Amino acid sequence: MSTTKTNQFPKLHNATWPGLVGKGGPDAEPIIEFEKMLDMTAAAEVNGQRFDGVDIFLSLPHTDIDSTDDQLKELADQVAARNLVIGSLVAPVWGPTGGGSAMGSEEERKAFLTQVRKSCEVAQKLNKLGIRKYGVVRIDSSCSPGDWAADPAGNTKKIADTFRQACDIAESYGERLAAEGEICWGGMHSWKYLNELLEQVGRPETLGIQADMAHTMLFTLGYNAPEHRLLPEGYDWSDKEVLYEALGKMTGVLRSWVKDFHVAQNDATVKGSGSHDKTGRHCLPNDPNGKMDIVRAAGLWLRDEEGNPTRSTQHINWDGCMFSNETMTDPQTWNNILATMIAVRNAHGWN
Repeated sequence: MSTTKTNQFPKLHNATWPGLVGKGGPDAEPIIEFEKMLDMTAAAEVNGQRFDGVDIFLSLPHTDIDSTDDQLKELADQVAARNLVIGSLVAPVWGPTGGGSAMGSEEERKAFLTQVRKSCEVAQKLNKLGIRKYGVVRIDSSCSPGDWAADPAGNTKKIADTFRQACDIAESYGERLAAEGEICWGGMHSWKYLNELLEQVGRPETLGIQADMAHTMLFTLGYNAPEHRLLPEGYDWSDKEVLYEALGKMTGVLRSWVKDFHVAQNDATVKGSGSHDKTGRHCLPNDPNGKMDIVRAAGLWLRDEEGNPTRSTQHINWDGCMFSNETMTDPQTWNNILATMIAVRNAHGWN
């Protein structure tokens, strides 16, 4: 793939939370410290090009959502010292991180909104420090598809109401929100349910989606929502035009909502069992089992129906969640990822 420098935008970011998510537990690998994630991001280089920034998760042991002003200044200095900036922030809206279900009890929904408020406050402070000039605050419904399915209409209504209140909070801080398009979040676990939820919220200037190519590809397979499957049963993966037709139908519905975008690859496998508890995987860009031509598939999101760059987000991100520490600490991993992201920018970016 070409990595010749042609476009300046969108900027290229790496996620730091893969050093944290799924790690640090009794049977898990150790957490990779925040500064180590910064160092690995800053060290990656392809033909003189580097990552422009990082997206971060506002949760310990990486970044405390209740950080003091001095701690946020230290964070900004750590990032700036590596010639990086901060883009999108992930709000810790889940119960174990201090939040609660967006369709839950009054107390749970209040906890959800508190985490959104705190995240927007951190975002505002990072903006004032000059280390953050673009990006969104990411949320999701913080509930499972199985729990949602007990009352689809009623629970979607509750999530939409919570999200509207979150929009009020975000607007008061001059922020925008992006709901993560992933099959593991109730009310958002299919392309159609996600679109219906966003329409019910009705705040397109403030709330959109974070489209992760690895997760959204699974929408076409109907995991957790077989009624919205777009690829045929027993699909032959060698017939790529059928895949891109399905991806095109999905992106045609969701593209206008994009406020945050993750370049990624997927091998069409999931974790979990049963009818409503599957969740997606990421795989490396050069994984032989990857199902997408990443650059081609990214264009379905990053270009409109007339073929023009949408410019819907000022940066794109790579989310390497759940890779092993051995993989993540290999410098070649980040060079391969960076090369893929440069190719996406060259093909679909702008100056």
